[in-house]
Amino acid sequence: VQLQASGGGLVQVGGSLRLSCTASGNIDSLNGIWYRQPSGKQREFVAGITAGGSTNYEEFAEGRFTISRDNAKNTVYLQLNNLKLEDTAVYLCNVAGISGRAHVQYWGKGTQLTVSS
Repeated sequence: VQLQASGGGLVQVGGSLRLSCTASGNIDSLNGIWYRQPSGKQREFVAGITAGGSTNYEEFAEGRFTISRDNAKNTVYLQLNNLKLEDTAVYLCNVAGISGRAHVQYWGKGTQLTVSS
């Protein structure tokens, strides 16, 4: 399975954007996670969604970001609202879980989000 993250770009403070992470194969049974990595900093967890649709968020994402999935499209989304300068980062998607008898994990290349004033 290959993942393609898209939807990043340049947006002003307070703006919104939706990121997509599309898989080349079925990811129904896998969990989806968005991470981000600001320039010069470590990668950090943003939000996750289980195969069953349960979600969890890092504190900075609560109330502003929404993770969702569309299994028919093999896609995990991240809706970002009320963006702040500190949200500027490369956003990366990950899907992982049990497939058959194996634990699998896939990473997509990141998509750059730049928030400007």
